[in-house]
Amino acid sequence: MPERNKETLVIIGSGPAAWTAAVYAARANLNPIVYEGEPSREMIPGGQLMWTTDIENFPGFPQGVSGTELMERMKAQAVHFGTRVEMENIAEVDLSVHPFVLKPTYSEAFEAMAVIVATGARANWIGLPNEIRLAQSGGGVSACAVCDGALPAFRDRVLGVVGGGDSAMEEATYLTKFASEVVIIHRRDEFRASKVMVDRALAHPKIRVEWNKQVVDALGDDYLTGVRLRDTVTGEESEMPLGGLFVAIGHTPNTAFLGGQVELTERGWIKLSTPWRTETSVPGVFAAGDVMDDYYRQAISAAGTGCMAALEAERWLSHHGVAEAEPPVLETAESSPGRGGEA
Repeated sequence: MPERNKETLVIIGSGPAAWTAAVYAARANLNPIVYEGEPSREMIPGGQLMWTTDIENFPGFPQGVSGTELMERMKAQAVHFGTRVEMENIAEVDLSVHPFVLKPTYSEAFEAMAVIVATGARANWIGLPNEIRLAQSGGGVSACAVCDGALPAFRDRVLGVVGGGDSAMEEATYLTKFASEVVIIHRRDEFRASKVMVDRALAHPKIRVEWNKQVVDALGDDYLTGVRLRDTVTGEESEMPLGGLFVAIGHTPNTAFLGGQVELTERGWIKLSTPWRTETSVPGVFAAGDVMDDYYRQAISAAGTGCMAALEAERWLSHHGVAEAEPPVLETAESSPGRGGEA
């Protein structure tokens, strides 16, 4: 068997966590390679922010920035410092041996001394064609109230929230800061959310509930104008005008490719071995971003954990005697590698 190619540090993912980790790792001369994934119906390189038209709460952009532009800038910064990028998924991993063995979807398997998993989580959508289209185009459908709820397009409008768990209650309560009214649409006659979250939501004067209703279509061409509902008891259909729709039926972390070799929480997120660290149950494997964070799920917190993962990976590699790679070649002669000026 021919000898496999060996990498010092492999970063799997392409959201804020992955690109921040790549910037830190490249500046530490670890010669990282990022497997950013490939487009699919559910996910595209850049992660969930690629579905966000305007981001107003990421520091450094006083006028806001689109999710696409933010991801392009982060990637460009990582590449500028020498990060290599492959637009391919990692389909399988073998973490029972070291160096670890990683198998991309199409390319030959290779070895890695350390791995940062930053594959994020994908929002669970209802699955309606027009819902997905409007979400991708910024047409008034979102899966993150904290990310998008404050946008001018949603202010003083009647907004719908689909779901019945804690996330739906939290999203609905948050949206009352901006909406004229918030309608929780739930397909059953009781919520599965915790009592304290339900009581808080139902006590709010701006929130009302459409019980036993299921969204069967999102209405509107360029922007959402309403939804078509089906009564889950009678089967009767009706239309409801809305100025925005927030789907709050959970997220699924992208961990299937790990094959159960990394310990997960009860809800499927990567479990960290030590609080406030990014090391997983497998030494040499680190996790960053939404794949290990089911609480904050923000771009800035993901970027922060990407920084943490890169620093921990560097120290772990150093502790195990892995030599630094050659300094990367930068795109401009004026720039120089090195580690000065850390934030």
